[in-house]
Amino acid sequence: MLAKTGKTYQIDDRIPDRLMFSVFYNRTIMLLRGYLKTGKKVFLGKNVSLLNYQNISFGKNVTIDKYTILDGYSSERIVLGNFVKIGAFSKLTSTSHFSKYGAGLKMGNNSAIGDFTHFGASGGIEIGNDVIMGSYISFHSENHTFSDSSKLIREQGVTSKGIKLGNNIWVGAKVTFLDGCVVGNNTVVAAGAVVNGVFPDNVVIGGIPAKVIKSIE
Repeated sequence: MLAKTGKTYQIDDRIPDRLMFSVFYNRTIMLLRGYLKTGKKVFLGKNVSLLNYQNISFGKNVTIDKYTILDGYSSERIVLGNFVKIGAFSKLTSTSHFSKYGAGLKMGNNSAIGDFTHFGASGGIEIGNDVIMGSYISFHSENHTFSDSSKLIREQGVTSKGIKLGNNIWVGAKVTFLDGCVVGNNTVVAAGAVVNGVFPDNVVIGGIPAKVIKSIE
């Protein structure tokens, strides 16, 4: 069937009606909550916090699951494309310190990320279209400078190169993305990887630090 989720799939005949009803009921409550909060067709779970939500651009059928915090205080507009989903208990931090107004987050169409995600978006995070990600993903788009041994590390400032993920990427659970990393299109990132560096299209990467494991033909 063609569902209103941007995906084409066939419902498993074994799915019981009571489960279908429960999902439909919960989605209806989330939609009502989102409309009352934003005036748009946004599905919001319970206890979702949208800070400065006027600076957040919602595409069609965006889902923000329960107990998630989105910080819209950013120098650039937060953009969530069509059919984006952010899992429960996640947090977007755009401005982490008064000394610097953060850049924020952009997520492309049909991209989704699991529960307990941390978006450290002070330096900017860009995620392309059709990116699917597991739970416990973390993004750290700033890095502390520590080259001057005469000063405390916390007094030496930070770099903010940002993080960029291309299109059609599968990211396993518990992956960490560090400031300055770039992941190409059509890529798989193995669970538990620490990604720091620039990676081409059509590869599988993994490890600590992440390296190219093989090419995708």
